[in-house]
Amino acid sequence: MARGWESKSVEDQVEEKAQSAPVTHVVAATQQQKAATAAKTRERQALELQRERILDERTSNPIRRAALEQALNEIETKLAAF
Repeated sequence: MARGWESKSVEDQVEEKAQSAPVTHVVAATQQQKAATAAKTRERQALELQRERILDERTSNPIRRAALEQALNEIETKLAAF
C-alpha cells in the first residue's frame, strides 16, 4: 500500500528532529558551561567585595578586630582557591 503525503511529511520531521538532537545537546552543554563560569565570576566578585568591606572597617574593640581578621583570612583562603 502506498504511503500518503502526510505520513511522509511526519517521517521527514522525525528524521530532522533526530538529526538536530545532537546539536541541541551541544548547545545545552555550552549554556551550562557559560552559566557555571558566570556563577564563579559572581562568587569571586562577592568575595572581593566582602574583603574590601572588612579592610575598610575600623574598630578599636580587640574582639571585633580578631573576628574581622579571622573573616579576612577565610575570604583570602577562598580567593586563593580560585
